[in-house]
Amino acid sequence: MRKSALVVALVAVVGLAACGGKKPPAQPARPVAPATPPPAPPSAPRDVAPQQDEYSKLRQTPADEIDRMGLLAEIHFDYDKAEIRESDRGILSKNADVLKRFDFLKVTVEGHCDERGSVEYNLALGERRAKVAYDYLVSLGVPADRLKAVSYGKEVPLCQQQSEDCWARNRRDRFTVTGKTTGR
Repeated sequence: MRKSALVVALVAVVGLAACGGKKPPAQPARPVAPATPPPAPPSAPRDVAPQQDEYSKLRQTPADEIDRMGLLAEIHFDYDKAEIRESDRGILSKNADVLKRFDFLKVTVEGHCDERGSVEYNLALGERRAKVAYDYLVSLGVPADRLKAVSYGKEVPLCQQQSEDCWARNRRDRFTVTGKTTGR
């Protein structure tokens, strides 16, 4: 066994001597490909107009079309009452936020009633309902000069059936976009 280890050591020494004690030549370095830059984003076609922000777009939209969009939600009232229900305060807050964001909208707060009661009574009740919502929106920072309160009493019902569900739907304030202010 000692002999074979000696032979291996001898072969190693001879091999090193044959190379002159030098290390084998290094392999030539492979050229590194230059990093390719990411492709440039495609340029926009020249005939496409830049996108408008929501404010500018709405500013150019006719008031009746804005009203049909349903930006403002209705609130409802209990029978023979004109007090804002707790559940409707959040709706009025959201309506106020919309009116403050789109500071050019003019809105009519329409007070409505169900069919029960006289025409005169329901006109007065509808007026109180419209006024309470008007005042609440003003208290939330909506300028009063952009709001108008009117009563339709029982003259413009949503529902014609004689049921509590139908009457409840008719006891409401509707917020109608009726115009825009001039300038900004």
